[in-house]
Amino acid sequence: MTVFFSYFIFPNTLVGYIVAQWPGHYAMQKLPFGKFVAALVFMWGVILLLHCVATTYAALVVLRLALGAAESVVVPAMEVTIGMFFNRYEQSFLQPFLWLTSAAAPICAAFISYGLLWSHSTILPWKLFMIITGGVSILLSVLVWFQYPSNPAEATFLSLEERIHTIKRVHESSQSSIEQKQFKKSQFRETLRDPISWLFTLQSFTLMMSNNLTYGQQNLITKALGVDSLGSTLVAAAGGGFGVLVCLAGAYALRWWPSNLAFHGLFWCIPAIAGGIGMVAIDWDQKLGMLACLLLAGHTYGNTYIIALGWTTSSAAGYTKKLTRNVMFMVGYSIANICSPQIWVPRDAPRYYGAWISMIVVSWVGTPLILLIIRFLLKRRNAQRKAWAESLTSEERKTHELGVVEELDETGSMIRREVEIAMLDLTDMENPFFVYPI
Repeated sequence: MTVFFSYFIFPNTLVGYIVAQWPGHYAMQKLPFGKFVAALVFMWGVILLLHCVATTYAALVVLRLALGAAESVVVPAMEVTIGMFFNRYEQSFLQPFLWLTSAAAPICAAFISYGLLWSHSTILPWKLFMIITGGVSILLSVLVWFQYPSNPAEATFLSLEERIHTIKRVHESSQSSIEQKQFKKSQFRETLRDPISWLFTLQSFTLMMSNNLTYGQQNLITKALGVDSLGSTLVAAAGGGFGVLVCLAGAYALRWWPSNLAFHGLFWCIPAIAGGIGMVAIDWDQKLGMLACLLLAGHTYGNTYIIALGWTTSSAAGYTKKLTRNVMFMVGYSIANICSPQIWVPRDAPRYYGAWISMIVVSWVGTPLILLIIRFLLKRRNAQRKAWAESLTSEERKTHELGVVEELDETGSMIRREVEIAMLDLTDMENPFFVYPI
């Protein structure tokens, strides 16, 4: 997505990102979903273009706040979309394909920047960059407005039979509603009481404590190694290409081994640990080895983030609970991205031993440990539910599998009828037949 083309980790942007989480998720639930996504992309493009006319620092601060607000719920919106159209098994290995757009963005941005650095226009290269990316975003928003579906029932690219089949298979997989316009306070409270929600938020924070490496420090370290500005741009493109390959490898790994999500998350932190150790241990004169370790450390742990983000949603049921858990996850992400630049202390340059050690311990060792704790808790819940379900008689099971809804008949009278539990907007805690993906 072009939303990622101009992404920079500025504190002002992240403040806007945090502040807009709750109102953004609330608006996403209440407004037509597809039109809301189109509006976000349009706002992003317009704000990028406005950067070109900003003449003061205060104006740039306001624009960066607005930019963070416009981006704040784009990722959760993509997660909700995947959850609407694909079952939980498919969601796991489709996550990396979605994030190919993020991994590929530095490639596109790097080559655009490389070309603009050769320009001799009276317009500054960074302004030309904003014009290009902002213009592409606005053009994309027009396509999104007309083509992006709010839910499978409105997907014009599917036949009627395909829409019904899509809705049915997602219901059977998630045991929850696809879309729900009502914000339910009970689900909100349950999300806050559920320790799994806080563990996902914590691992988002710990992992993203290393995110400034990719979006802030990588170019500075590359230049410190003796690579000039044009060369560092090409190194960024190479890193993006490597990131694309990592995403593809992660997708195929999840396709063939869909279980043990925590171990998938652990696996993709191991290369980052190796790269971090290399950055601490290798002699500074070994430029090629240092660059290889830098790319290895900065472009592999992203798969762990992707896996955890998808797992956050797929392990919850109830539309409000899913959105609330997404908010918590993204708040952890944002706070970490505000804190992560602080571990790069200028006096430690160019080796930054403290930063590398903290990332190895907190981000790439600590995060998988949290994911393993989540797996342990969810596995225990599944075992308890399986034992309970096996103890039911066929008649008791039928009673629990059905729910009751109230609706008006043709005469206007209130009637009650039984429906499958998957048709109700129940949370994973309310639905005893919900099986947690692990």
